[in-house]
Amino acid sequence: MNTLIFRTVAPFLTALMLLFSIFVLLRGHNQPGGGFIGGLIAASALAIYGIACGVQAVRRAILFHPLAIAGFGLLAATLAGLLSVVFAVPFMTGLWVYPHIFGVEVPLSSVMLFDTGVYLVVAGAITSIALALEEGEVD
Repeated sequence: MNTLIFRTVAPFLTALMLLFSIFVLLRGHNQPGGGFIGGLIAASALAIYGIACGVQAVRRAILFHPLAIAGFGLLAATLAGLLSVVFAVPFMTGLWVYPHIFGVEVPLSSVMLFDTGVYLVVAGAITSIALALEEGEVD
């Protein structure tokens, strides 16, 4: 299914799906969503783009190898858990800071760091699998 219409619409659909995946990631702690489902949506978007434009186009678009993205996500999720150990609270306890950026108080949490790590692990791993399948070489 590599029609002209599909190749034309795929980049716009991919951008819209990636934006939606970030929305799902950011709303996921207090409402349905989060890093896992956001990562699945992002990987699906990249798979659609790969089907329409080819694997090399996806690799150029994401800049890094998908497994490197997954590894960085694993590091971020691990650091989110270890932050609680540094502050002498039980493992994986949510920690919050409220920095003022341009005069606006912005709440940041270790929970968000963990969710972002999960997002990157899922998106990177599933994208790596999808690209390998699209290339026809499953190693």
